[in-house]
Amino acid sequence: MTIYLDVIWLLNFLFDSLLLYLTALFLKRTIRIWRLFAGGFIGSMIVILAFTPFSSMTNHPIAKFICSVLMILTVFGYQRWRFFFKGLMTLYLATFLLGGALIGAHYFIQYDSQLTTRVILSTVKGFGDPISWLFVLLGFPVAWHFSKSNVESLEMVKIQFEQIVDVTVTINEDVLIFKGLVDSGNQLYDPLSKMPVMFVSIKNKLETVAEPIKTLAGDSEAVIMGSLEIPSEWQNRLRVVPYSVVGQERQLIAAIKPDQILITKEDDHYLCEKGLVSFTMQQLSADNSFDCIVHPKMLTGPRRSNDTEKVS
Repeated sequence: MTIYLDVIWLLNFLFDSLLLYLTALFLKRTIRIWRLFAGGFIGSMIVILAFTPFSSMTNHPIAKFICSVLMILTVFGYQRWRFFFKGLMTLYLATFLLGGALIGAHYFIQYDSQLTTRVILSTVKGFGDPISWLFVLLGFPVAWHFSKSNVESLEMVKIQFEQIVDVTVTINEDVLIFKGLVDSGNQLYDPLSKMPVMFVSIKNKLETVAEPIKTLAGDSEAVIMGSLEIPSEWQNRLRVVPYSVVGQERQLIAAIKPDQILITKEDDHYLCEKGLVSFTMQQLSADNSFDCIVHPKMLTGPRRSNDTEKVS
């Protein structure tokens, strides 16, 4: 069998360098290009050593571990133990993530029971791997992009989850409970009272909300223009708030002044006594992870923990 050592080494060098780059992206660390390629070169040396009398040593797990340690030290350096260990574990995560994606894609497209048996019973050295180098060469960039995109998506979900709060709105005798997203981009205030405005979707709570709320959410413009009426006790709570959206002219929305807005975040409870709520039928979250968009100003009011009460 003819082995093109230069091609195999070059592919390993490029893949190791890309794995280190993906590791840096996961960790949000800035690296130098020469350090990146130096780390990739160290990782690719295992291929060269496999054709020397040291081949039995380079195939040992300890040798591979030492190689990965040298790669991390070369690319990121050593600042403290936790910094180094996090980089090492992230490198393994990126490697297993991409490797698993390639193997899974290969056997999803084509499955050979005899080939699988040979893989299980034989010792795969790397060069005789049944997954063709052409498939790896073409599939690696796709798997790399897929892994990078999904990790970024998971990161955004984590950030969003940390901003999810429980919102309890009390209007007359009605107590409405929602999941809210604290959005710093929401800077809408009532220009007269300077009260912040919260947007609430009732699309998934139509059976539990009062009829005036459904009317406001369904056609607020008609309520503002007077073609639709709501009960007098609700009219006293009604506020008309101007707002603008990029690419559109200034518009008007109807908002209600509730009796109380209580926001719960972990063990803290924030009481917003001066705030407005604008109801809508539009779904605010594609995955239904939240029902309302909370104005960040609403979390600056009186704060009460489970044990003591204090004002922020």
